[in-house]
Amino acid sequence: MKKFFLFAFFLSSFVYGFARQPDAIKGIWMNDEKDAKIEIYKSGDSYFGKIIWTKDMYQADGKTPKKDVRNPDASLQNRTIQHLVILSGFRFDDGEWTGGEIYDPKSGKTYQSKMKLKGANLEIRGYLGSSFFGKTTVWTRA
Repeated sequence: MKKFFLFAFFLSSFVYGFARQPDAIKGIWMNDEKDAKIEIYKSGDSYFGKIIWTKDMYQADGKTPKKDVRNPDASLQNRTIQHLVILSGFRFDDGEWTGGEIYDPKSGKTYQSKMKLKGANLEIRGYLGSSFFGKTTVWTRA
């Protein structure tokens, strides 16, 4: 029994320590609907995420890439969904990635956002104004 507690202590210390590493979120993540993969990467001191795969990447013809047609900015509606940056401007602060934004290409809306690792999952909270009034989505590593 003593060995179990020692093992649990070391495991929890490892997981806690890993979650406190700024680059721990880098990599490829599957969204909660399992219809997109997003690569989170670092540029300068900030973290970003871009779509690298979606279940429906092409129009009905199977060749034409889908575009960002729901974007409220008409000049951006011709961007392809593949490689579209949907997470931007996050900075690591005390175990969380804060100060960023998440863009939802399905609705064309952008939200303030923060992220936090919970075990093997990434919890992303999108909100307007206060994080109290928002929605959390949970991504898993791909």
